[in-house]
Amino acid sequence: MIVRAGDPVAAGTSTPEGAASGTPGPKRLGVVGTLVWDRIVDRDPTVAAVEEWGGIAYALSALSAAVDDGWEIVPMVKVGADLAEPAYRFLRSLPNVRVGEGVAIVPEPNNRVELRYTDEARRTETLSGGVPGWTWTELSPLLAQCDALYVNFISGFELELDTAMALRAGFNGPIYADLHSLFLGVSAGGVRFPQMLQSWGKWLRCFDAVQMNEDEFELLGSSYGDPWRLAADVVGPDLKLITVTLGAGGAAYVAGAEFSPDPFGWPALRQRMALPGHTSSSRVPIEGGEGEGDPTGCGDVWGATFFSRLLAGEPLEQSMRVANASAQRNLRFRGAAGLHLHLQGRLSPAEGGH
Repeated sequence: MIVRAGDPVAAGTSTPEGAASGTPGPKRLGVVGTLVWDRIVDRDPTVAAVEEWGGIAYALSALSAAVDDGWEIVPMVKVGADLAEPAYRFLRSLPNVRVGEGVAIVPEPNNRVELRYTDEARRTETLSGGVPGWTWTELSPLLAQCDALYVNFISGFELELDTAMALRAGFNGPIYADLHSLFLGVSAGGVRFPQMLQSWGKWLRCFDAVQMNEDEFELLGSSYGDPWRLAADVVGPDLKLITVTLGAGGAAYVAGAEFSPDPFGWPALRQRMALPGHTSSSRVPIEGGEGEGDPTGCGDVWGATFFSRLLAGEPLEQSMRVANASAQRNLRFRGAAGLHLHLQGRLSPAEGGH
């Protein structure tokens, strides 16, 4: 069944089978993001450019490789009609991914991005295409099938703030969000540029846990004076955890008082006035150093792996170590085709990727 954006989707068109329904069956992890057709231009002019799926493709690949048995991944993505068939082929190639009503075909051209690296981590990013975001009316019946939700702001336009607030009020499972492109504006020519996140306090309260990279974290804290002090001040009953990816430095976190790494305990704390105790923070380095390679998608792989490990019941810092290792492994593989196999050690860079 293909659902086109704007078509009515009646609640109850698909009966949830996991914990959301209280009946036996797989648990379902909803994934909100954008499939992007990437053109990756290496800083070395002798290296051929790569063209293939990117964006949420990296997170879906990592989730496909990392989720425990008993979980289904439910992508909630809008795809331009110009790339609908290739998108379906890619999504159906991923184990544990349930391709259904959450894949909506829209008449607008699919998002495309050209990434040009200026050094090992920095790049320019040019966006074209016009896939629209989700409304709460569209998302609500899809989320009724889900036990947990992973949101990745690939374009930055997946959800408007009012939709994110409705999502928080209307979804009873844990919500993890990579805020990435909320910190990116778009010029008239499509060039992405860093920008302050307006209404950041409201945005942060929409999710139980958020992720950002070091540059985004510094930008968030620029008006506050110190991003680490901001993080310590904002974590609590609503936003429980902030994770910050640090490239070769690994990753760090700030957790609220009485933080539990069990995501299924997070919703019960929402809207409590305060929790006793102090915040906690630490950094988890990459074992053996980061190494060199293609950093495209490393943050997406990190967050997807990290959240999947928390859902599997692993401790916080152990989940971060596993995520560090997956992101490090992603460095050695170009593109998302076959990435799930590479992350599982079943495909070498020479056998797949570009």
